[in-house]
Amino acid sequence: QVQLVESGGGLVQPGGSLRLSCTSSGLIFSQYDMRWYRQVPTKERELVARISTTGHRKDYADSVKGRFTISRDNAQKRVYLQMNSLKPEDTAVYYCNAHNAWGDAWGQGIQVTVSS
Repeated sequence: QVQLVESGGGLVQPGGSLRLSCTSSGLIFSQYDMRWYRQVPTKERELVARISTTGHRKDYADSVKGRFTISRDNAQKRVYLQMNSLKPEDTAVYYCNAHNAWGDAWGQGIQVTVSS
């Protein structure tokens, strides 16, 4: 079975940094486009960042451009989200997603709270 497990979340002050990690198993990781989403109870799930199978293409939501960086390590089957200059509006549950033409897999989500 396919599993994605997020880690690295928690509480941070505005202006601080966190790095989220997503560890995968049960899939051929290098064949999947990897994505980070986030969601708060009052809004629909938002695509934050995505990275191509090789890591050569990266895209970001306008709200996080210049602050967040997505990366992947195909040898370790992991994808990361480095989050800098965090704002209270970044508070959400963050989800790791593996996507290709044949299917999707989702992590359980991890809480990120930005508050003073």
